[in-house]
Amino acid sequence: MSDPQSTQTEPAPRARRRRRWWLSLVPVVISLILVGVPWWTLLAAQTHWPTVVVVVGTTVFVAAFVALPALMILGHGGRRPDWAAVTADTLLGSVWVLFTISLLGLVLRLALAVAGVDDPTRSRVVAGAVVVVTVVVLAWGHYEAMRVPRVRAVDVVVPRLGAGFDGLRVAMITDTHYGPIDRSRWSAGVTERVNELDADLVCHVGDIADGTVATREPQAAPLKAMRGKLARVYVTGNHEYYGEALGWIRYMEDIGWDVLHNRHVVLERGGDRLVVAGVDDATAGGSGVAGHGADLPAALAGADPNLPVLLLAHQPKQIPDAVAAGVDLQISGHTHGGQIWPFNFFVRLDQPVVHGLSRHGERTQLYAGRGTGFWGPPFRVFAPSEITVLTLRRA
Repeated sequence: MSDPQSTQTEPAPRARRRRRWWLSLVPVVISLILVGVPWWTLLAAQTHWPTVVVVVGTTVFVAAFVALPALMILGHGGRRPDWAAVTADTLLGSVWVLFTISLLGLVLRLALAVAGVDDPTRSRVVAGAVVVVTVVVLAWGHYEAMRVPRVRAVDVVVPRLGAGFDGLRVAMITDTHYGPIDRSRWSAGVTERVNELDADLVCHVGDIADGTVATREPQAAPLKAMRGKLARVYVTGNHEYYGEALGWIRYMEDIGWDVLHNRHVVLERGGDRLVVAGVDDATAGGSGVAGHGADLPAALAGADPNLPVLLLAHQPKQIPDAVAAGVDLQISGHTHGGQIWPFNFFVRLDQPVVHGLSRHGERTQLYAGRGTGFWGPPFRVFAPSEITVLTLRRA
């Protein structure tokens, strides 16, 4: 006699196993495409290279295909050794750029065909151009990622701003991502550049580090010396919740920053007041960290509704809540401006804006910064990092 309950529940585990099997193929297929397109462009597209060149080149591409997912799992999995993370991230960025340039090489291939250039000359010219452009882009992108960011100045008109705050200078850093590459000197340079601005308010808008306070504190230490004449405020980003959110909150409090964990502070100058509020990242509610989750009503509780509000929220897509609450200006990071072109187009699928100042509703404006540091691949291509100084103006 069969067990009806067993008969009904048995297919469910099989279905879950099938879904996991299909999902496990996704990174394999992505890696195959990222590596396969450049392999075809450089070695197989009627280039007619000597056999030894094809064999050696194919071996390199196969090694990259195997190493990329393996190193990503090792470097960003459980123990996360820094050497594996750096190697995986560098390989990922290099393969992405090579893939992109290989696709653009199709345009050159078409132009040469129209000009009457035949194979193998045509394919060899394309292969050589792809290699040269990729090397140049990677070298330039690495320099852009590792340098101390330039200052981007933006004026923002806030109609409800009191006369006492006209000309308020807000220095904004975000997405510092202290991580497996030791950027202690870079961090000190960022602090020096922010201090040169002599800003009234200094804001760190999340994604402070990838790793624990114990491992990344040497890189974060220069934040102690960062100066703001009225206040220094900080909110969490999504990456804090991948690691040690509470540890970083305690660290920032210990070095004298105001952590805006769903709360606000009121600044006063020249007889006028400004509400500076902050909310947890959009992912905080599902992170498992007790008491965390973006809660703008709690952040504004007790604030005078007639005062202008500057809101720190890590992700631009948190803007609907800001519009509903009548916030005057939200500042966000998270997008990195796409970091490596053309990834900005993919970011746009998830976020309302990728970079810059935009208006939402009748009152609310949003400034999304490109980020001060970088995550993962140590490259920035057509998405330069920035330290932003926002000057608030009256109407």
